[in-house]
Amino acid sequence: MSGLVREMVHEGFFRLQRYLTAVRETTDPVSDMALLGRAYRINALENSHLYGVMFGGASLAGFSITEDGRQHGRYTLSNVVACAARCVDAGRFGTADAELVAHQMWIATHGLVTLELGDYFTAAHDGPRLFESQLVALMVGAGDAPDAAARSVRSSGQRVERELGGLAGGEAPGAPTETSPGASAGRTVPI
Repeated sequence: MSGLVREMVHEGFFRLQRYLTAVRETTDPVSDMALLGRAYRINALENSHLYGVMFGGASLAGFSITEDGRQHGRYTLSNVVACAARCVDAGRFGTADAELVAHQMWIATHGLVTLELGDYFTAAHDGPRLFESQLVALMVGAGDAPDAAARSVRSSGQRVERELGGLAGGEAPGAPTETSPGASAGRTVPI
């Protein structure tokens, strides 16, 4: 059983990476960062059956995630680190360690998504409303001006359908693919 659960973890991170790499680099790195946050949230909502397993929050048949399992998905964070570095280089985020900023973005987004999946929010303060507010606050907290952060977050919202809309159950737009060894016949993975 542990092999099956391990494959679920790997599949979950594969799907997350597919969403994150669909975010296109633009001249507004803060919009790109906000869209990475949206990609993370959308993936979690679309793949809630894998999300808890990926982060060790769900125990299946006594399986507990190993240190290797916990570290497996860290490659997905490189997308956020690179974007944070672009935000710093553009003068939108304060002089900071891009890896630290990326971890802060991940931690905050993960916390909100975990609570949303657990149905902890109320109608007055639902996931979408809280997430929009959180995105702006995260960008401002990293050093962006409030008005600029709000514009970039709004811009990222306008990009969702174009860049992430076709991903549920599909491949990232324009991603080259190859058949994965050991994958089901016809299943492709980004290379």
